[in-house]
Amino acid sequence: MNISITARKFKAHNTLKDFINGELSSLLKYNDRILNADVILSYQNVKDSIKTAEIILQVPGQVLNATESSDDFKKSISNAVDKLSRQLTKIKTKRISRKVINDRNK
Repeated sequence: MNISITARKFKAHNTLKDFINGELSSLLKYNDRILNADVILSYQNVKDSIKTAEIILQVPGQVLNATESSDDFKKSISNAVDKLSRQLTKIKTKRISRKVINDRNK
């Protein structure tokens, strides 16, 4: 999986990048065929800002997107990864149920 991190209006620290890599690698247990992950980090104000994390995943045949905002980048990233894990689980269960139905019809 290729991970690209874009930080708008600031430079992301290595600790934040390592955290992102760790969180996104946990998504591989739901689907090991993730091609690309684009992470876009931004904030609105310098003081008391709302930090937004947007994650765009490319899996074969689909593009998944999750956006979360909170007062901390790590919290926003974790919440977005949770959303993506639910989306990947839903895709996997649909794929498995279609396979079972097709096997029964043969």
